[in-house]
Amino acid sequence: MFNLTAEELEMKKAVHTASEIHQQPEVWQELVSMIFRQRESLKGFIESIYQKHENIRVIMTGAGTSAFIGDILVPELRKQTKGKVQFEAIPTTDIVSNPNEYLLKDIPTIMVSFARSGNSPESVAAVSLGEQVIDHFYQVVITCNKDGKLAKNIKSDDNAITILTPDKAHDQGFAMTSSFTCMIIAAYALFTSNAFTGNRTKQIIASGERLIESIAESIDDILAFDFNRVVYLGSGLLGQLSHEAALKMLELSAGKVVSIHESSLGFRHGPKSILNEKSLVVLFMSQDAYTRKYDMDILRELAADDSEMKVIALTEKKDQEVDELADWTIPVNYGQDLFASDFHLALLYIIFAQTLALKKSIQLGITPDNPSPDGRVNRVVQGVTIYGYDK
Repeated sequence: MFNLTAEELEMKKAVHTASEIHQQPEVWQELVSMIFRQRESLKGFIESIYQKHENIRVIMTGAGTSAFIGDILVPELRKQTKGKVQFEAIPTTDIVSNPNEYLLKDIPTIMVSFARSGNSPESVAAVSLGEQVIDHFYQVVITCNKDGKLAKNIKSDDNAITILTPDKAHDQGFAMTSSFTCMIIAAYALFTSNAFTGNRTKQIIASGERLIESIAESIDDILAFDFNRVVYLGSGLLGQLSHEAALKMLELSAGKVVSIHESSLGFRHGPKSILNEKSLVVLFMSQDAYTRKYDMDILRELAADDSEMKVIALTEKKDQEVDELADWTIPVNYGQDLFASDFHLALLYIIFAQTLALKKSIQLGITPDNPSPDGRVNRVVQGVTIYGYDK
């Protein structure tokens, strides 16, 4: 698995993280089949809310990686909105600390909570605040843990539904990997006006399988470069995906690799100062012809830089100019048809970022399944005090 033997993974305490990255296409297929079986009840719940109200606010929320799910989904779902539904991404950490700024009493709201464990104090508190403040409040809980507080708390609530991911997606490793991609697929399938089934979905899963089996060779080559800084860049929702990619490297390297994210256009406005001879820049390239022009501009600029930094370009298909400019090019679509949106690319691009972080962690002598054995950070956040709120 990823050019590592079972004995090596065991010795380096990387079994869970490696397995949970590797299993993703298989778990995606299980999840898609499960959602297809439940599609009438799930879609019926959402449509019934839409029919009751003239305008609906959908808040996608979570903390850390779970918060980034909403950041990535909102640009895609807004494109599909018919006018009455407003999608927003607001972290639970913002809602809990500033409910008066984010929760609107008079606007009917669906709060979509993303949670691997469903036990994070901010996740539970954000829902409680929504119930307290908003007159017409509905819930969708998308979680990997049927025994978590979020899932248990809504069992008798007619204004709420739970989508449980397959059991395998309840990651046992420290970093969220398959839980992240499964929750984002579940939410997309629930709210999209484009069915997430059929040949396009099969192509994404098949491409994921091919990428999983082939990516280690490129990553081992990349790891020969002694980098200690990583910059992830992208445009639109891929710029939001870069946040999750940077976090994976920061988490699994226990902070030994400085990791930042930025948009392709925004990078020039100060963040570019981070670059030095030990920097690695990873560019998530858009499939949209217009957006891709800006990605190509920053790629050309980075290629012309006279430092010894290295550049990786992830792209849908092989591209001669990209090959000439980047030190490594990683195409991710192994099928004949092009994908319809950057959302489809995001599911594949993140596999690369997860695997790079895993193998860099091992190279640094860190244990990926628990990169913070001193307890500085924890799999389920600790040390949070939740205060009462008087509206």
